[in-house]
Amino acid sequence: MWTAKKLFSAQILLLQVKEGRLCSCMFPKTQQFWIGIPSYCAIRVPHNRVKFQVSKLNDKQSAVDRRMATSAEGTKIAVGKSPSGVCDERQHTLQGERTLLNCIYETVVPYRTTILVCFIFVICILTQMKHINLSFAACGFLGIYHLGAAAAFHRHGKKLLRDVKAFAGASAGSLTAAVLLAVPENIEKCKHFAYGFAEEVRRLNFGAVTPGYDFMKTLREGIESILPSDVHEIAENRLYVSVTNSKSGENHLVSNFASREDLIKVLLASSFIPVYAGIKPVEFKGQKWVDGGLTNGLPILPFGRTVTISPFSGRLDICPQDKGRVDLYVKLAKQDMMLSLANLVRLNQALFPPDQEKMESLYQNGFDDAVRFLLKENWFE
Repeated sequence: MWTAKKLFSAQILLLQVKEGRLCSCMFPKTQQFWIGIPSYCAIRVPHNRVKFQVSKLNDKQSAVDRRMATSAEGTKIAVGKSPSGVCDERQHTLQGERTLLNCIYETVVPYRTTILVCFIFVICILTQMKHINLSFAACGFLGIYHLGAAAAFHRHGKKLLRDVKAFAGASAGSLTAAVLLAVPENIEKCKHFAYGFAEEVRRLNFGAVTPGYDFMKTLREGIESILPSDVHEIAENRLYVSVTNSKSGENHLVSNFASREDLIKVLLASSFIPVYAGIKPVEFKGQKWVDGGLTNGLPILPFGRTVTISPFSGRLDICPQDKGRVDLYVKLAKQDMMLSLANLVRLNQALFPPDQEKMESLYQNGFDDAVRFLLKENWFE
């Protein structure tokens, strides 16, 4: 009876080891089991207990740790070798890793196009952050404010100018943009011309509209004396001048100039205010053009960041800061201007220039506002 029970227990134990269900077992000391009546095979267990135990190595590899066992015939079972049927946890670990990788791959692959588009979008944003444009607003004789800002850029904003890809402007703003792009060293000369031009207009009984006065002739002479002979080559695809077609009323940004004369004509057209500056619009490429400030007084280029400069207070990068009880704005020729008494005075000064002292003050205001902007944007040097 006892022999039958032990025989039955031993066979169950062996089956559990073969099927891999037994991870750890303890054999009693100095006991003999008859296993398998036909084979008449006995296992003698040494005095110390034999232990099968699964242990982890480096958290990734598993092995069976077992001491040496010797059979009745002296046959040795290699230490560390897994017996047949023992659960190989290393294989399960590798299978788990493969399953995890497959899950990640199946999750990411359907969205690979979206991920690629997002990556390209981020690259474009980072690229455009360094693409800077300068745009000067239409402002008549208040262009002296622009010259002050341009002087600040030339003196303290070289870090900014290195990143500027394009210059844009309308009316007097286009003149300042051309000077800053092509001959920034002539800003001082341009300032003195503006002072003299304003003084000449002030002496007239009816200002620029005085009968017999040729406003455009005086302006042309000033432009020709300041701009270099190769200005059209420097300005090609870098200077964008706002002009208005006198027939259709549509706005155009001209950036291609076949010759110096073509560039001068475009600058004159952008500054031509009907009646105030004359009767006949400026002719260019078979069409007639007038002031670009009538339709687009502050060009915003479609690529990169456009830094806006204006002598009128508004929602702009560089401009006077008017303070009022209520901030109300009006969009005039695509330029956001604050509704304030100070701006109404400036509109009058744009057509009827103030005295010399006020002109000098406007120049200094433009310089100071530009320096403040450079300091704020970390472009000052």
